[in-house]
Amino acid sequence: MSDTHFFHKDLLGMNDFAPRPFNSVEEMNQEIIKNWNDRVGENDTVYHLGDIALYFIRPERASNEAVFQVLKELHGHLVLIKGNHDSRSLFKYLSAHNYEWGGKSKFEFHDVGKLIKLNHRQLIMSHYPISLGIVNQIINLHGHIHHYSVNARENINVGIDTPEKDYLDYKIPFGAPFSERDIERMIDQKKIDFAKRR
Repeated sequence: MSDTHFFHKDLLGMNDFAPRPFNSVEEMNQEIIKNWNDRVGENDTVYHLGDIALYFIRPERASNEAVFQVLKELHGHLVLIKGNHDSRSLFKYLSAHNYEWGGKSKFEFHDVGKLIKLNHRQLIMSHYPISLGIVNQIINLHGHIHHYSVNARENINVGIDTPEKDYLDYKIPFGAPFSERDIERMIDQKKIDFAKRR
């Protein structure tokens, strides 16, 4: 999951960058929270690959508190990777207000990315797409580019408005994080798609 952009009022409506057909940020925020919680269990782990929110008001503490309140409504343990719109101040605030959730911390923080192994693959999770070149069993899950797709089979955009969800033959509600099954399907289908292009 990436690019939730909670509170980002400039995305409302049908703009070319990341259309969000909501009447208000409150409506958008609640839709994301509902769809997230319908899909994520209390003790699931969700990797959020950056651009949590865009809400820069004064005092800065009020902005950080508002984002914190939204994140507290989301199910699961949140592994947060810093995006270009995530301030260091927000991460410091969340760290200072971290709390126990199901026996471990609600939030885990990474500035650049995180590497995990899943189903005999290495997944490099980052906010920005990474150019890996030709590799075997290494996939970059990323966000940042909204409704665009990197023209490489090793890169999977897992942002909230990714076009790569078209590789799924079922619908993912807006704001609901992708499951391991969804990610595997996107990886496999993009590989098939690229094999057809040869």
